[in-house]
Amino acid sequence: MKSPPGRTMVAALVHVLVAFSAASSAAAAAIAGEQPLSKIGIHRTTFEIHPGASVDVSPLLLGLQGQDQEWVTIGYSNPRPSKDDWIGVFSPANFSDSICPAENQWVAPPLLCTAPIKFQYANYTSTDYVKMGQGSLRLQLINQRSDFSFALFSGGLSNPKLIARSDSTTFVNPKAPVYPRLAQGKSWNEMTVTWTSGYSTKEATAFVEWGVQGQIQILSPAVTLTFSRNTMCGPPARTVGWRDPGFIHTGFLKDLWPNLKYTYRIGHRLFNGQIVWGHQYSFKASPYPGEDSLQRVVIFGDLGKAEIDGSNEYNDFERGSINTTYQLVKDLKNIDMVMHIGDICYANGYLSQWDQFTAQVEPIASTVPYMVASGNHERDWPGSGSFYGNIDSGGECGVPAQNMFYVPAENREQFWYLTDYGMFRFCVANTELDWRPGTEQYKFIEHCFSSVDRQKQPWLIFLAHRVLGYSSATFYGEEGTTEEPMGRESLQSLWQKYRVDIAMYGHVHGYERTCPVYENVCVAKASDKYSGAFTATTHVVVGGGGASLADYTAGPRARWSHAQDLDYGFAKLTAFNHTTLLMEYKRSRDGSVHDSFTISRDYRDVLACGVDNCASTTMAS
Repeated sequence: MKSPPGRTMVAALVHVLVAFSAASSAAAAAIAGEQPLSKIGIHRTTFEIHPGASVDVSPLLLGLQGQDQEWVTIGYSNPRPSKDDWIGVFSPANFSDSICPAENQWVAPPLLCTAPIKFQYANYTSTDYVKMGQGSLRLQLINQRSDFSFALFSGGLSNPKLIARSDSTTFVNPKAPVYPRLAQGKSWNEMTVTWTSGYSTKEATAFVEWGVQGQIQILSPAVTLTFSRNTMCGPPARTVGWRDPGFIHTGFLKDLWPNLKYTYRIGHRLFNGQIVWGHQYSFKASPYPGEDSLQRVVIFGDLGKAEIDGSNEYNDFERGSINTTYQLVKDLKNIDMVMHIGDICYANGYLSQWDQFTAQVEPIASTVPYMVASGNHERDWPGSGSFYGNIDSGGECGVPAQNMFYVPAENREQFWYLTDYGMFRFCVANTELDWRPGTEQYKFIEHCFSSVDRQKQPWLIFLAHRVLGYSSATFYGEEGTTEEPMGRESLQSLWQKYRVDIAMYGHVHGYERTCPVYENVCVAKASDKYSGAFTATTHVVVGGGGASLADYTAGPRARWSHAQDLDYGFAKLTAFNHTTLLMEYKRSRDGSVHDSFTISRDYRDVLACGVDNCASTTMAS
């Protein structure tokens, strides 16, 4: 849709990026690499609107067949082209340049206040752009509750100069309910559905229509939440990276019958009686805790988001994310639940990226429970109560993660929780809050371990983002350690006492598996088959979901380190029954199994006495 007369030039002037200073961007760089959008130096932006330059986009109306994602073609010309010219995609298409807040009294407010949602160089597919001054791009847009426009910049990312902008394009219904994500509820027979829309409670009532296919459908109300710029802890989330998150709705589907297939669709009843529907989806209800059936759970960390159109790529940031997502979608019929253990989308304060991520994982999250944990790139910010005082969250301090995804925690701000799936008990910790003995989280972890009935749920799994166990990552080695400080020292007595089968972590972008290890010693030799009584916990790092790969320390490998892989991948746990568990590590590039082991154990083996886990006995008869 074309901008109203008289507003085109104003809109052009306000479609520019505002970002951290170069020094702040460098400081915000984390192990995974910088958020690509942070490379754009808005503080040096100038306006050089050229009458001979142009940007055009087609089509101008998207989603005519109900699509939530659609490709557009951008054509552009510049009488003075350069290899550093780039296209920025902005949404909403129009902003006012009178609302830019100053970050503090010593720094003047930025002239313009919005980051793009994506960008690409003008010569990306038009190799003769510099010679001819003309080019075109195909980019994918998702429905994000607002319209879009496209701007042509010269001067590179560090010194952008606005040359021209396009008319706006929009989806037929920008407010439509989109990108549902399932999650386990607080009881085994409850499933939650969370989605995003542009409808507030003042406009419509959110609900879920669901039931067994072919039978009477049930209508369940959904709660509606949102958050504001003022809940962000700092820049860029509070400044250039801020984008209105819309409204986040969660419906609670209760009293499900185990293993039955249910269909559902999300909707909004407008106050004029009209109903706006989302697409129809289906899921299989969880098995009863202790049920003896085939159960398969995928686990990984540090996925991040990537664009299939090639945009937003800087130093191959998160290039493995698409491959991991593709492999999970391809094998979805053989997956019952997904556990994403922290560093979810690496928005790092650029909130538009959360929408992009939920769209990326929608084929998975709309079909099987997609459970998340908190990582440093969701939570950490100085003075915000995080255990670590760094700025890895980009000022988000956990707020978007807590709202965009449901977790069955007693307090979603704390983000630690347990969830049961058939023969599995998962204890999910939050490494960004204190876990040491005496803390509330330590008490939760012990309760999660101690309260499970191992005769019914033999497979006890501990999940956390940072490596609280063992890792050969270079950045740990440089600190003279092989773990997060105070990690296993605080928790290894619990792992051993309660016979935790496997502890799994993200944070280190790669794969590593230990022997069954306790107090830095292999209690049993590493193997691809374990049987008999529990000896010690096996620690597995599966942080290669998609963010740029880490390095391992050079030299002789520690005795406890059995397998390593510097590649993108994920783990898959398969419980065949109460006595046999399979762990596979699969590479994202092709889905091939690169490492695996099985545990075969009877209930009496779980009860058997071992190192530091023998129950007290008495001589009384």
